[in-house]
Amino acid sequence: MTFVVTDNCIKCKYTDCVEVCPVDCFYEGPNFLVIHPDECIDCALCEPECPANAIYSEDEVPEDQQQFVKLNAELAEVWPNITEKKDSLPDAEEWDGVEGKIKYLER
Repeated sequence: MTFVVTDNCIKCKYTDCVEVCPVDCFYEGPNFLVIHPDECIDCALCEPECPANAIYSEDEVPEDQQQFVKLNAELAEVWPNITEKKDSLPDAEEWDGVEGKIKYLER
């Protein structure tokens, strides 16, 4: 089992989750974070830390967010690892809660 970062992280990229991860399984893109499914130990520490409520257990990812399971696995293979908290994106608060942000994902 793994945790999955979903749509609401796009254009927000809060990194509170990164700070609590004991195995450093987060990877960072320009405007989104992902969790490497082979590195996640299912500890659940990241989920409550996400201010955008964008992290779900793999078996609880909403139906309309299922594409993010594959996307996390794919992007974790090419993006660099992130191990420390950074500032969120400048307009994160404005984007938090906006639906359908997948079209804004920068690879």
